[in-house]
Amino acid sequence: MQLDSINVLDRAHYLTLWSRFGPYERARLDRLVYRRRLLFEYWAHAACLVPTSMLPWWRRAMLDYRVRHTGWSDWLRRNARTLRQVRDAIARNGPMANADFEGRRAGGGAGWWNWKPVQHALHYLWMSGALAIHSRRHFHKRFDLLERAMPAAAAADAVTSDEFRRWHVERALHAMGAATLTDVAGYLTFPRFGPGGRRPALAAMRASGQVTEIEVEGSRVPWLALARDLPALARAARRPAPSQGTTLLSPFDSLLWYRDRVARLFGFDYRIQVYTPGPKRLHGYYTLPILHDGHLIGRVDAKAHRAEGRLEARGVHFEPWFAAGRTPPTERAAVDREAALAGLADALGSLATFVGASEVTIDRVTPGRLRPPLARALRGT
Repeated sequence: MQLDSINVLDRAHYLTLWSRFGPYERARLDRLVYRRRLLFEYWAHAACLVPTSMLPWWRRAMLDYRVRHTGWSDWLRRNARTLRQVRDAIARNGPMANADFEGRRAGGGAGWWNWKPVQHALHYLWMSGALAIHSRRHFHKRFDLLERAMPAAAAADAVTSDEFRRWHVERALHAMGAATLTDVAGYLTFPRFGPGGRRPALAAMRASGQVTEIEVEGSRVPWLALARDLPALARAARRPAPSQGTTLLSPFDSLLWYRDRVARLFGFDYRIQVYTPGPKRLHGYYTLPILHDGHLIGRVDAKAHRAEGRLEARGVHFEPWFAAGRTPPTERAAVDREAALAGLADALGSLATFVGASEVTIDRVTPGRLRPPLARALRGT
C-alpha cells in the first residue's frame, strides 16, 4: 500500500484500506504496522507498507542497494563521516526523526548538523537496511536500528538476486491476474532492475511452466499469467459481472499505478492532478476515481473540512460514455446509471463517516444534468 503525505482528505494508505473495507479505526492499522510489525515501510514501487512475511525478498533489495544504488557514489565518498554519526546517534539515543538532528552537535564535536546531508543519510541508511522506520508522529518518520525495530529482519536470510527478480515478476503477475510485458515492467517498478531487468526471470519462469502465455480477445500482443492463477481466471470468466459495488479509489491506489494499463483495460485516462499546476488541472486537485461494478465511471475531487465536520465534493466528473448512457468502452452491456449514482452516494456517505464528517456537500457536477439525481440519491443516503 503506497504511502503519501498529502492530507487534504486522508493519507493514501488509510484511504486504500477504506476503499476495500469501509470505515475502520486507523489506530488498528497503525498497531499492525508499528507495534505488531506485521507490515513495515520500504521502497516497493514507491514508499509503501509491505508484509513482513516478505522480508527475505526485501532484505535482498536492502543488501543490493549498498552496492547497486544509483547516483549515490560521489555523495557517499564525501559524507562517510555523516553516515557514521547519524547511525551512532540513533544507536545511542533510540528512535530519532529528521528534526531531532537540527541544532545537535555532530558526535559531540565542533560544528552543527547540516540538515540536507543528514536527511540524505537517513534515507540511504533506511534503503540499505541499516535503519528501519520505527514509528511516525504526525506522519514524520522516526528511525531506529533495523535490528532493534525489527529483530527478525536482521536475522532473515536474504534470497539471491535471481530469486528476487523472479519473486518480483510473480508478485506483479499475481496482482494483475494477466498482463503484457509492458504491464509487468510498469506495475511494480523497481529502479535497480534497469531496462529489461525482468526478462531473464520471465524467460526462466516460462521455461519452468510457472508462467504461461494466454490470448486476450482484441489484443495483438501476447499476455502472460501465472499457471496457478489460470483456474481463478476461468472462474472469473464465468461470472455474470466482473465486480459488484461502488467505491472511491485513492490516487495512489495500486490499481492505478500503471496508467497505460488503466487506459487500456478501462478506457479511463487518469493522471494525479496534485502535481499539475492549478490552471492546467482538468478535474481538480485530489481526484478519486469512481469504481462501480468493475467500471471506472468518473472521478470526485474531494476535500475534508475537519473543523466544520464537512466532506466537500468540489467536483464530480462523469465519463462521457456514462453520462450519455452508452456502454463502457471495453464492455458490451450498459451500466445501470441510477444504481451507479446510488452507489456513489453511498460511497460518499461512507467516506464522510471515515473522515469524521457529518455532512456531505456537492458543488459542480459534469455534466450538470446528473447533479439533481445525484443530490437526491445523497439525501436518501
